[in-house]
Amino acid sequence: MIDHPTIGRHQALVEHLHRLQQSTTDIEASAVVSMDGLVIASALPEDAEEDRVSAMSAALLALGQRIAYELNRGLLDQVFIRGTDGDVLLMAVGTDAVLTVMSRREAKLGLMLYYMKRTAKELNALLS
Repeated sequence: MIDHPTIGRHQALVEHLHRLQQSTTDIEASAVVSMDGLVIASALPEDAEEDRVSAMSAALLALGQRIAYELNRGLLDQVFIRGTDGDVLLMAVGTDAVLTVMSRREAKLGLMLYYMKRTAKELNALLS
């Protein structure tokens, strides 16, 4: 695990999420969730139910991993959900966590994936 000299691990994770959200105005919320569905850190709106978001994120990533395996598609890279009012993107953070991002419907997908991959790598280093 990487130790930050002035802040704890949880705060460092939250700061990475805030930095991710500041990288583009398209990202409205984000969270890091354990594979068993527990919130590790979040930058969700106050009205969001953290436990619900985390449980659904972990379940969806696990299902995506199973589908990729069963259909011989290799290791799962990401899960993308498009709704009429916005998108949800999930990306594995190592083998033990999920990065969940909620974005505006008009978001630039390529740019968001770039920032998510960079953040997932940083989060994985903090969680290792």
